[in-house]
Amino acid sequence: MRVAFFGFGTWGSRTLQALLDSHHEVVLVVTHPPSDGAWERIWNDSVEDLARSAGVPVLLRNRPDDADLQVRLKEADPDVMVAVNWRTLIPSEVFSLPRLGTLNVHDSLLPRYAGFAPLNWALINGETQVGVTAHLMDAELDAGPIVLQWAVPVGAQDTAVDLFHATVKLFGPITVAGLDLMADGRTDFPTQDRSSATFFHKRADEDNRIDWTWPARDIVNLVRAQPDPYPNAWTYHRGERLSVLKASVSEKRYGGTPGRIFFREGPGVAIVAGSEARRGQNLAVVIETVRTAAGETLPALEYFTAMGGYLTDRP
Repeated sequence: MRVAFFGFGTWGSRTLQALLDSHHEVVLVVTHPPSDGAWERIWNDSVEDLARSAGVPVLLRNRPDDADLQVRLKEADPDVMVAVNWRTLIPSEVFSLPRLGTLNVHDSLLPRYAGFAPLNWALINGETQVGVTAHLMDAELDAGPIVLQWAVPVGAQDTAVDLFHATVKLFGPITVAGLDLMADGRTDFPTQDRSSATFFHKRADEDNRIDWTWPARDIVNLVRAQPDPYPNAWTYHRGERLSVLKASVSEKRYGGTPGRIFFREGPGVAIVAGSEARRGQNLAVVIETVRTAAGETLPALEYFTAMGGYLTDRP
């Protein structure tokens, strides 16, 4: 089939390469211009460079809603469009232009975790599996009929980086497999159960601020969800911002006030956590590695030279 491709970043680059290697023909690529935004610097393999090296016509757009783009799409005469990691709304007059519509590929098990940063949010929430969904695009974001869906287990120590690598390698294969089903005339794709849908916003710095009244497991999940190269989970110590790079749940239970720097345990320092910590039944967060405001990365046992004091969510 003739394919018009809308994509960006490593997700887009991996998918475009799979399409170029397949029996489908990529007739036009639309991608975002390079950007210095924080998220655009993460997993930023260039779709533009790959398309140009393959001799495929490329259009650069921040938003796909201008009349010239629609003219170019009509001239390319695609049978289907594929969208991967496209950052702005694609209007219906664009995604419905090909005769078979548009296949969108999203890194979650839809209908859950529609929207943004699905792997990070899923890890924060302690999900036991994540995945990739290829679905037909309609007027509601990430809500169209599901063509294919593949799951990936979440290991007990996995970080968002591990989940990225586990899911991004599925983007190309699931796209090609989905297009093959559409080329064979399949149209009986199941609709999503919207009663179980969840929709998440983009992550911002505020979302990585540690709340020490959360249960220890939830705080550890936040740390796992925000490893390098993502912006890290963070807190304040003695008025200075402190990033937490690695943490685990304590073996012992610690009572007191959330955020108290309490006791050396194993490879780190136990921090009291949880809204019911005063009852003495909560597990703690064992911080193992930190990064100071000056950018120095240290084992927690070296950084916390004495017990006592508090980690806080404000200076």
